[in-house]
Amino acid sequence: MSTPVGIDTDAPVRARHETDISAPLEIVWRLHADVGGWPAWQKDVTAARLHGAFEAGGVFEWTSYGFTVTSTIYAVEKTADRARVLWGGTAGGITGIHEWVMHRTPGGVHLLTQESFSGETVEADVAGAQSILDGSLTGWLVHLKAAAESEWQSAGQRGRPDHVAP
Repeated sequence: MSTPVGIDTDAPVRARHETDISAPLEIVWRLHADVGGWPAWQKDVTAARLHGAFEAGGVFEWTSYGFTVTSTIYAVEKTADRARVLWGGTAGGITGIHEWVMHRTPGGVHLLTQESFSGETVEADVAGAQSILDGSLTGWLVHLKAAAESEWQSAGQRGRPDHVAP
């Protein structure tokens, strides 16, 4: 299998969710890229460990809802105004490919996440897999938004997040 460049648009289950976060891109990206720190703010993740650097080819293991997944990072892009990461893996008969795209905005960050699920387990219960994926992505966005905004406010910041140096 070749390295994915995006989610599997032919997968039987696909989800796309987005939110706006009132915090600088630097905070959102740092929280998201610190895999080992996920359990501190992402309450659905009970364990997470990055093996090596958060870069293309990196591997991490994480446990969510009692289900442990080993994911490979396929792509990482980071500029002053935009960040993107694509990762994926197969566990329990499900192949997931997950993309996160963050854009700096005048109010902070616009975050888009999308993911595809394929495999025998998914095909056996497409509606159930869709519900699980939608719930997981919306929950992740809620937790990341809360963590980033809380950190920004705790730092005593009241100005516009887009004026923070990269």
